[in-house]
Amino acid sequence: MTPSGELQSAAGTGVVIGLDVGGTVLKAVAVGPDGSVTQRVRQPTGASCGPEAVVARVADLLAAFAGQLDADGSPARAVGVVVPGIIDEEAGVARFAGNLGWRDLPLRDVLEGRLSLPVVLGHDVRQGAVAEGLMGAARGVDDYAFIAIGTGIAAAVMLRGRPWRGVHGGAGELGHTRAEPSDEPCACGGRGCLERVASASAIARRYQQRAGGDAIDASDVWLRQAAGDAIATAVWTEAVDALAAGFAVLQSTLDLELFVVGGGLAEVGAPLVEDLDEALSSRLTFQVRPRIALAVLGDAAGSLGAAILARDALALAEWPVKTL
Repeated sequence: MTPSGELQSAAGTGVVIGLDVGGTVLKAVAVGPDGSVTQRVRQPTGASCGPEAVVARVADLLAAFAGQLDADGSPARAVGVVVPGIIDEEAGVARFAGNLGWRDLPLRDVLEGRLSLPVVLGHDVRQGAVAEGLMGAARGVDDYAFIAIGTGIAAAVMLRGRPWRGVHGGAGELGHTRAEPSDEPCACGGRGCLERVASASAIARRYQQRAGGDAIDASDVWLRQAAGDAIATAVWTEAVDALAAGFAVLQSTLDLELFVVGGGLAEVGAPLVEDLDEALSSRLTFQVRPRIALAVLGDAAGSLGAAILARDALALAEWPVKTL
């Protein structure tokens, strides 16, 4: 989708690269001084090859991308990289990224040594939230949550227009809160985590475990429940109820204006919002019900958010964002 709005910062010029390191796909964009997204690159993350291989893939992609920009006469001045998990932005260290197998990885230093460019490290969902606020579904809203529901579940809370990191950089791990009555083991080492019940991957897995047959995705499960499939209805209802319980805790704690839902599950579209709104309403009593909206930047939110990091690090000019 085409984002609208402006990315605001201080004056300056230059091209930056934004890279979103996903558990499945690496997504990079080059953004010019006028705010145009001039080039995009995607390639598999290769997480199954091990953590060192992923670092090598990231470095190789960025080196090749920067080299192409040099050859085109528009060299990059900075790189923003966003990754999942627990991030120490100041130190440039990925403290824990379970899907990638990273622990205490000094990723910023590794990449700066390879690229000879300044690199800024950030959190994928928090920067996705920033991007949605500047040019997406939360434009004009100061206090909101962005919930990415895909392979896992993560949330970013924006307060007064700024992402809340938490004291140790671990804010927003909604997917690792308890989802009753589940007791399934989670990759984090816990049991009964929300993302084992309500992530897009969990919905597909739980349906296949009960119904058998070929693998399908979460959107297929929704279609089957809409057509009256009893197993799909049970799996979908369990997931929506679990998400609504998590949303209710966030709203009771923070009293937000808006919840923006992104990630693979958002591909279900408006029916997901309707189901979540109904389930959340049944859980709230005195609390003001927040609006729920679908993210509009799709899987570009992370890479655009990474470009914002790089741009802000260079104090670049106000950029009206445009897409290819």
